[in-house]
Amino acid sequence: MLEAIAADAPDELWCLGDLVGYGPRPNRCCALVAERADVCLIGNHDLGVLGRIDLEDFSAEAAAAARWTAQLLDEDARAYLEGLASSGERAGVGLFHASPRDPVWEYVLSPEAAVAALGDAKRDLVLVGHSHVALRYGSEQRALALCEEGTQVDVARERWLLNPGSVGQPRDGDPRAAWLLLDLEAGRATFRRVRYPVKRTQEEILEAGLPEILALRLEQGI
Repeated sequence: MLEAIAADAPDELWCLGDLVGYGPRPNRCCALVAERADVCLIGNHDLGVLGRIDLEDFSAEAAAAARWTAQLLDEDARAYLEGLASSGERAGVGLFHASPRDPVWEYVLSPEAAVAALGDAKRDLVLVGHSHVALRYGSEQRALALCEEGTQVDVARERWLLNPGSVGQPRDGDPRAAWLLLDLEAGRATFRRVRYPVKRTQEEILEAGLPEILALRLEQGI
C-alpha cells in the first residue's frame, strides 16, 4: 500500500490508528508508520495492547491477539504508541480514530451516528476510522454510503465525514487494503484499494498462534 501511495506522491501521510492488535508484525507496523506518517492517532486496539483500556470490552479473539501483541511489542514500538492521541487536526481537517463524540469507541455505521458525529465536529471535513469500513456521509445529501474503489467526493461543496477504510483488515466485503487520497486544493477525496499478499499474511497469523478467525476473515474482507 505504501508503494501505491508513493505513486501519487502526497505531501503528507495520515494514519487514524489501530497499528497493532490483529496482525503478526506489530513492531514492523509501528516502525513503518513512525517513519512514514506525518500524523498518527492511537486506536482502541493500540490502547488495549498498552493496557490503558480493559480487554474485557474486546471480543475474545481481539483480546487474545492484544495479549499476544503486548508480549511481543518492543520498547521502541511501545514508546511510539504511548506518545499518540486518539484525535487531532491537520490542515483544517478533523481527525478521529472513532468519532468526534468518542474518539476511542464510537462506531459511525448508521446515518444517526453520522449526523451526531458531524454535528459535534468543529471542522467541515472529518476523517474517522475504527469500523474498518470505507464510508462517506454528507451534510446535504444526508446518506451514509459505502465507497468502492474510485469513488470521488467533492469535499468543497458541503460538510463531509469520511472513513478511508482499513489497510490490514477491511470489513466491507473487499479484501484489498483501503486508503483515501485527499486533495485539499482541488476539494476532492478519492477512495482507493490495493491488493496485498493475503495468503502470506494468513500464514504468518497462524504461525504466530493467533486465533484462526483473524486469518480466515482476510479472504472476504469481513
